[in-house]
Amino acid sequence: MSQPTTLALDIVVPVYNEQATLEASLRRLHRYLTDAVQESWRITIADNASTDATPALADGLAAELDHVVAVHLPLKGRGRALKAVWGSSPAEVLVYLDEDLSTDLAALPPLVAPLLSGHSDLAIGTRLGRTSRVTRGGKREFISRSYNLLLRRTMAVGFSDAQCGFKAIRRDVAQRILPLVEDDGWFFDTELLILAERAGLRIHEIPVDWVDDPHSSVDIVRTAREDLKGMVRVGTNIARGRIPLEAVYAELGRRPFAPPSPPSFVGQVVRFAIVGVLSTAAYGLLYLLLSGVLGGQVANFAALLLTAVANTWANRRFTFGVRGRPGMVRHQFQGLIVFGIAWALTSGSLAVLHATAPGASTRVELIVLTAANLLATLLRFVLLRLWVFRAGRDRTTPPHPTDADRPSDPARVLVPTETEQ
Repeated sequence: MSQPTTLALDIVVPVYNEQATLEASLRRLHRYLTDAVQESWRITIADNASTDATPALADGLAAELDHVVAVHLPLKGRGRALKAVWGSSPAEVLVYLDEDLSTDLAALPPLVAPLLSGHSDLAIGTRLGRTSRVTRGGKREFISRSYNLLLRRTMAVGFSDAQCGFKAIRRDVAQRILPLVEDDGWFFDTELLILAERAGLRIHEIPVDWVDDPHSSVDIVRTAREDLKGMVRVGTNIARGRIPLEAVYAELGRRPFAPPSPPSFVGQVVRFAIVGVLSTAAYGLLYLLLSGVLGGQVANFAALLLTAVANTWANRRFTFGVRGRPGMVRHQFQGLIVFGIAWALTSGSLAVLHATAPGASTRVELIVLTAANLLATLLRFVLLRLWVFRAGRDRTTPPHPTDADRPSDPARVLVPTETEQ
């Protein structure tokens, strides 16, 4: 099959065990592109380790239809498929569509137009815009809105719909940012968008009409769990400076690079809760390991001290968005004062337990201390927010270098004019 010398659009359709619907969906997509799209295009069927007749059907469609190719990958994963195909595609703009074509294809030209013109770097469809028309069950609607709300509050991002299966990206942007995306599954979309927005890239949103596929095989609970893990991982990596976002900005960014604003109150609560759960688990493990050697009170003090230092550091970076060295020593000192209050609370509960039940087992001690530690955690949040990391103190970092030759764009990188907040 001959391909155009210059390829404008590569429409990638990741598939896994889609033998029941693949042929109908691909023929519908092919007819639409033939009739409605003027730019050069091809459809790439990205089969990621299907175990049914999907691979044979994909090969048959590629042999029969012009401008259709099939790629077979040995491992499963939507993100893995998109990385592989997008990473090697010669097209100017790379597109991703769900195989079920839940999104109305009439939204495709406005999706890719700002990328072909160079106006934007990525484009996404949103099902949460005021003019979007969406047909789906209440459960999926609630989960989608809750997930995107949580994402905006905890990750301080502006895009409205992270996981609509209708996205596009310029090839030069993809080549630079895809290597930074770790996830190979469903969280791929979200991680790509978080990194792109944080690096100052322009994300264009369009409202779409979308009809839910009632036969979708996506495990919502497992997907949500993996997405939450991904959010923690990406947030931690950004906070620790492990992702070279400044370098991406220097090449592609459209505004002066600046550290993200501190999370909102709700975002702080959620982040603090995540840090608190991990700290409590670490405290319990340390206490169990040390109590048999050091005794209850000493083990409690040591476990609380170690987790307090780590907790203060994590909350400084992750919860309250404080970066850089200024104030670090003072914050740890104030954190130790807060630790002293927490230790007095937990050791007091242990003393009361020993006075009322001298023969209490280590398990009972751990239950009492865990409850006291949770109360101390609530007090810790109040003190950290209102005293240690109160707004306006130590929020800034040394200014980042900017590309003097690149015109500054004072406009918001993301312009969701019709997005529901």
